[in-house]
Amino acid sequence: MDYIVVQAGGKGTRLKYLTQNKPKALVPVDNLPMLFHLFRKYPDKKFIIIADYKKDVMRKYLEAFAEVKYIVVEASGTGTCGGVKQAIDLLPDNEAFMLVWSDLILPADLALPEEYTNINLVPEKDYVGLSQTFPCRWKYENGKFAEERSEEFGVAGFFLFTDRLKLKGVPESGELVRWFGEQSMAFGTVGLAGTKEFGLIEEYEKLEISKCRPFNRITINGDVLTKEPVDAQGRKLAKRESSWYEKAQNLGIDILPRIYATSPLQMELIHGQNIYECDLAYDERKTILEKLVASLAKLHESDRIPSDPFSVREAYYSKTFDRLSKIRDMLPFADERCITVNGRKCRNVFFYRRELEKKLDNLINDCEEFAFIHGDCTFSNMMLRDDGEPVLIDPRGYFGFTEMYGDIRYDWAKIYYSIAGNYDRFNLKKFKLEISESGEAEVSLQIESNGWEDLADYFLELTGCDSYEIKLLHAVIWLSLTTYAWQDYDSVCGAFYNGLYYLEEVL
Repeated sequence: MDYIVVQAGGKGTRLKYLTQNKPKALVPVDNLPMLFHLFRKYPDKKFIIIADYKKDVMRKYLEAFAEVKYIVVEASGTGTCGGVKQAIDLLPDNEAFMLVWSDLILPADLALPEEYTNINLVPEKDYVGLSQTFPCRWKYENGKFAEERSEEFGVAGFFLFTDRLKLKGVPESGELVRWFGEQSMAFGTVGLAGTKEFGLIEEYEKLEISKCRPFNRITINGDVLTKEPVDAQGRKLAKRESSWYEKAQNLGIDILPRIYATSPLQMELIHGQNIYECDLAYDERKTILEKLVASLAKLHESDRIPSDPFSVREAYYSKTFDRLSKIRDMLPFADERCITVNGRKCRNVFFYRRELEKKLDNLINDCEEFAFIHGDCTFSNMMLRDDGEPVLIDPRGYFGFTEMYGDIRYDWAKIYYSIAGNYDRFNLKKFKLEISESGEAEVSLQIESNGWEDLADYFLELTGCDSYEIKLLHAVIWLSLTTYAWQDYDSVCGAFYNGLYYLEEVL
């Protein structure tokens, strides 16, 4: 079996605000769009994706981020039949294929019938997937479909066919399972125990929000946390992170977790919370901020090297625009000179690129020395022990082209990103983005608060940095987040618009 047809149509209205700006197939589950779980599971297959609602978003998003062979079909009809005929017309004769709903996350251990996986066998039977562990509106029992709620025999939206001719005569609109029943089609069955279905907002909101990026895997054994990479990107970052911890230990930095091994990385499990999770009074937050600034200043003073202007330009300018160029076509209003964000008329950085470049050039010229830096010291990468002492975790390990050393203003801007920008809540998808459909270039972005904004000015005073420079870098960091947050379309767009909002203050 070389082909997979994905029914990714429908408005996904039962997912409510999650599909306000994007099709349901792009709603992220475990830090990955639902559709991309299929891509990860079957990377060598050819996908035919049926789209209708927000189909332009689907096309642009896949063009930017899909790494599989795919074709998008725009459904001419409605319901689960919509687009199926157009999709199967693209399949060759006598080729087996899978037809699956986009809101199913199949289990890692799902085994297809051998005739669909062994190239030496020819599939002779069609199959329907039975949910087994979650209820469905239709059931398939004793060779017949019935519109009856069932868990054990639920029809989950997963089918295997020996040939596209099996779907000859499928209507343009209507309910596909009902049509199967009307045709008295016979199927074998495949158990889908462990499959997760996310057609309802209630099911989605039961998910524990992952704090681990999709390129890492975290396991905990007693008081030891092990962090292992799961792909090439993860392996590259893991090597840098381990090297950073080794260097920090050698320099005597004392605000780190205890490190037991570096391949894979094994460290002390911190008993406490991320800083943004703590409910603290003003004076408590002020004291913690003073400790953080003093600890980071000590880290910065621990070792210095001559600066590399090429690394500064890469980190602040080149990387940012490389990322922006990748997602420009999928951003609403990207071709407008100005975009109104939360009521503020903001200049679009795509049209004011040179103005920003000149301001960043000033930062390059002013940076004479690099320090040992953390590189990603947001509140998400800081914890408070139960005794109130701060701990730095998850260092980036590089800056531009330079390993471990960089511009100290980058560290300060990353903290400001959490204090004034509420990045950590944004990272947890605790925001609402509304994109105008009236033709006006207007958006509204509301991010939950970390509760530290009242200390933003005090923080800038503590660091002794030029507040203008930190605010400029803060805006650039939001713009650079766009592609790093690629797993969620709303996050990509929201990071861009927030970057414009803060950039307007300093352009």
